Amino acid sequence: METTSPGVAQASAAEDGQQVPSARRNVDGYLRAPFPWYGLDEAFTGPRWLMQVGTTADGAVEHGSIGHGDEPKVRNEFVAGGDQEAKEKFAVVVTVAAHPSRRSADGTGLLEATSVSSAAWLAGVGLLSSTWPGQMDHSLRDDWLEQQTETAWVLADDLDGADWSTLSLPVDGVPTAFHYRESEFGWVLAGSTSAGVHVGAYGRGMSAYGLGFAVVKDIAAYA
Repeated sequence: METTSPGVAQASAAEDGQQVPSARRNVDGYLRAPFPWYGLDEAFTGPRWLMQVGTTADGAVEHGSIGHGDEPKVRNEFVAGGDQEAKEKFAVVVTVAAHPSRRSADGTGLLEATSVSSAAWLAGVGLLSSTWPGQMDHSLRDDWLEQQTETAWVLADDLDGADWSTLSLPVDGVPTAFHYRESEFGWVLAGSTSAGVHVGAYGRGMSAYGLGFAVVKDIAAYA
């Protein structure tokens, strides 16, 4: 799969999972991106919030996430009680710059290509980062997260496989085909746009079937 390397993507998703308010609301990285950001369209009227951007080794912004709805919090009390997790409703939209394999800015290395699989991978790991399985302590969750992260990578590498279905959703008002899958932890989808980016999304408590995506007109308003 020609996509962002697992190490880079996993590190970025793990940072997203830390839920650091000051980092999430820092709009500077988003403003440096040479590509448009996507979020849910105007039909969604709830809270919107910035997460974090992912950069290449030379500092170029390559992807980032924008949250919608409840801000997911990872802690095992959700599982013990059950009710809190059930009430949590969120959707996170991941934008990934679409580009072929190319040399780094300093000419010393080769940056991997991005693809729809890149968006699917980032969305899959993002969902895991906001998930704490039932009756699992902290040390076991680390092992679980590592195993599930590898599974997310394998799934993203096989978008035509049986684990994925096709879902048509509007992107800037145009019906667009997405790869879509559900799990016990939530849902993940990924597709491409005509604006030179790939879009992934993940969520829980909000149905993916009624969502639409659109270019964010003013990213600074999310900070």
